[in-house]
Amino acid sequence: MKVFGIAGYSGSGKTTLIERLLPVLRSRGLIVSVIKHTHHDFELDRPGKDSWRQREAGAHEVLLSGGRRWALLHEIRSGEAPPGLDQILGRLAPCDLVLVEGYKREPIPKLEVHRAALEKGWLYPQDCHILAVASDVTPPEAFTRFDINDVEQLAVYIIENSKEIPC
Repeated sequence: MKVFGIAGYSGSGKTTLIERLLPVLRSRGLIVSVIKHTHHDFELDRPGKDSWRQREAGAHEVLLSGGRRWALLHEIRSGEAPPGLDQILGRLAPCDLVLVEGYKREPIPKLEVHRAALEKGWLYPQDCHILAVASDVTPPEAFTRFDINDVEQLAVYIIENSKEIPC
């Protein structure tokens, strides 16, 4: 399994870029999974549903299984540390490539997604794991840059620069 990160500020287009990369990577015969890290609370099930009630009652994990998908919900209780990227990667089924959105501080190869309209600074000067940028503008220093819309070239770059991790 190989891993590659997609980093950038909120609203820069990370999710949209991943959405555009997935069909290109799949067309090359790769099985690709995605990990999205968020700092916000989120719910996958709705209050009142069986799985929600079971979590609320204290279940450590609840696995939902249906005819088209399954999901494992793991409740992080008070005082319990959230899992690190290594732990999360260990829960994934085997695949060829994992695209990681978020986990900005992890020491994995990353691509920075940058949009001038956000008027935010660049991340790459402070993170040696950012290998290139996908942007609608040229970075201030000489740095590997791809046009944010050139998903074919970005896919090749990601495949060539992803890092192998033990399963």
